[in-house]
Amino acid sequence: QVQLVESGGGLVQAGGSLRLSCTASGRTFSNYALGWFRQAPGKEREFVAAINRSGVGDSVKGRFTISRDNAKNTVYLQMNSLKPEDTAVYYCAVTSDYRIRLTASFYDSWGQGTQVTVSS
Repeated sequence: QVQLVESGGGLVQAGGSLRLSCTASGRTFSNYALGWFRQAPGKEREFVAAINRSGVGDSVKGRFTISRDNAKNTVYLQMNSLKPEDTAVYYCAVTSDYRIRLTASFYDSWGQGTQVTVSS
């Protein structure tokens, strides 16, 4: 059973940056793809970014970049030019697949989430 722990969330002004981290344990980290999702109050969880085991990433936001450090069992989400609409709880997740997956149902383990709040 893999465990994921996110960190790096907080309060930031619009236009600012944050880097989220997610550290995994309990699974051979380098074999699997990982993703970031977010959920705002009253909204469904939505895909933000994912990265395959080779380190190739995909993001729906040009302002966000996903990366991974297999030596540290950690995946990162660099978020720049943040906007108030980016406010949400951000979750990292791992899939048993090695490919990028955009749908939450493909992910079988999730972190507890970290709150990101962007003030205007």
